[in-house]
Amino acid sequence: MKKPLIGISGSTTHLENGLFAGYKRSSLDQSYIDSVIRAGGVPYVLPFNTDDEIIEEMVKNVDAIILSGGNDVFPLLYGEEPKEKLGEIFPDRDHFDTILIKTAEKLKKPILGICRGHQLINVIFGGTLHQDLSYAENISIKHFQKAKWNVFTHSISIDKNSFLNDIFESGIGFVNSFHHQIINKIAPGFKPIAKSSDGVIEAIENLNTQNLILGIQWHPEMMSATDKYAHKIFKKFIDYVKSKKKDEI
Repeated sequence: MKKPLIGISGSTTHLENGLFAGYKRSSLDQSYIDSVIRAGGVPYVLPFNTDDEIIEEMVKNVDAIILSGGNDVFPLLYGEEPKEKLGEIFPDRDHFDTILIKTAEKLKKPILGICRGHQLINVIFGGTLHQDLSYAENISIKHFQKAKWNVFTHSISIDKNSFLNDIFESGIGFVNSFHHQIINKIAPGFKPIAKSSDGVIEAIENLNTQNLILGIQWHPEMMSATDKYAHKIFKKFIDYVKSKKKDEI
């Protein structure tokens, strides 16, 4: 069987100064690409654009999608006005990722959302976010670490009946953390499958057994080269995609 094609959502960046100041470039952190290759998939960067038809066609041409991290989710998407501590938003990127999610769901193609992707999955399916950690109650640990990106800094507890269970066999994991927004109300049809010690939802999974939709708040792509548990997340996701393709043949 051919290796599965894994579409990874891209974004844009631009130079601030010099001859090419303001010139837009398609962008994606290399760690997503390396993590997919290492786990047995073929990465395809899905370049950011605002053409719904093109976005839908991109999803049709891959076997699964990974939603990468990025800007804060636009709070009007879940019925809230922006609060003082909301970070930088990118509404067109929200729209891009929304079409990716809805098309993949319609076509029953597996979805893995990381950090912002995890949060947006929750919003698109009817959940809400806290726009900043300070707006939630009982937050007691540091969720935006100052340690290097490939160093884990806090623990999580894992639901025994979840996609992550056999990855973190002890029921406890250790993760890196770079976020200031968290899930508030979880979307209907989803369940929390990992939490930090202060109760923050660190991972969600849909209840529909026909197709996997998984959201992860931390950044396993940054750690997968050195941490076996981070690598196993990508390996199990891609193995799931392989088995799904096999069943459809």
